[in-house]
Amino acid sequence: MEADKYLKLIQEELTRLPDYVNEYYLGTNHAVTTTYQYLTEIRRFFDWLRVSGLVKAKDNRAIQTADLAKLRRGDIMLYIDHLRHSTNAQGHLNSPTSINRSINALRSLFKFLTVTADVKDGEPYFYRNVMLKIDSLNDTKTLNYRAHNLASHMYRGQMKFDFINFIENEYPQKCDKRARPAFMRNKERDIAIITLILGTGVRVSEAANVNLADLNLKQKLLDVTRKGGQRDAVPIAPWALPYIQAYLAIRAQRYHALKKDTACFLTVYHGETRRMTANSIERMVKKYSTAFGHPLTPHKLRHTLASELYNVTKDQVLVAQQLGQKGTSATDLYTHVDQKQQRAALEEISEHPEK
Repeated sequence: MEADKYLKLIQEELTRLPDYVNEYYLGTNHAVTTTYQYLTEIRRFFDWLRVSGLVKAKDNRAIQTADLAKLRRGDIMLYIDHLRHSTNAQGHLNSPTSINRSINALRSLFKFLTVTADVKDGEPYFYRNVMLKIDSLNDTKTLNYRAHNLASHMYRGQMKFDFINFIENEYPQKCDKRARPAFMRNKERDIAIITLILGTGVRVSEAANVNLADLNLKQKLLDVTRKGGQRDAVPIAPWALPYIQAYLAIRAQRYHALKKDTACFLTVYHGETRRMTANSIERMVKKYSTAFGHPLTPHKLRHTLASELYNVTKDQVLVAQQLGQKGTSATDLYTHVDQKQQRAALEEISEHPEK
């Protein structure tokens, strides 16, 4: 499974980092993908500390918490400047988003070391948190530009129905003849995954992790495990239900599913029934959307649901609740949203515009 792959990568990173970073890993509750990204960013920062001469350690494992406690705002700003002028694996300069991920990783580590850690008679490792003095970078693009760019990569309104119709009725004629048997075998499953994301706004990893028992089609609800392991229940847009039911009707026979196969979305690999991975869903969505003429990712399908819900309700808290986000502010966390309003909005966006 994909989670197992990340856990292995996490363990590899931890072998190259000090013991207190291992404690940080055990003392935080991020999703496995976020944990892996943060650990790679922490390693990259430690590499820079040694190369720049700010610490005298022979390797990253030898960097002491006392070294981190002595860092000043200017030191961190030098590192951010280093990131600004560094290139990524594709040969491009690091984007503000990429640099902000580095900043967030260091904020998380320093918060653990200065607040959460329980050493020295219950005290943290040290108290001075230099990351409190560091702001995230502003995106150089205007809000209008970003909104327009995002809108051009969503399937809102009639377009989402056109996309599903394209997969059902036009894609078989467009795809390679050799790929057609596989398409016909997986058509119901693929459409069900796409409509589930479009009809709930779940993340691709959440969709991949859905179990059969998580679907309550009678109540139009999906139980989902959010980032960090929290359980949530979200309404499903009614328009998506027939596609999900069509897949469930053929799931057991088509994929040779047994009682032990609890995953909702299955694939058969070398004769073995397995859970479909998030990476496979990413590739599947890219394949169909590219053939449709408007390439996008599962994350943009999630954005589509968020955009349509907000357009109907003008309620940021409701949208955050549907997406499993923590809210638009601390106050939003304590704001109760009646699911009747949520359901009414989902009903409205399920109507075909031309009707």
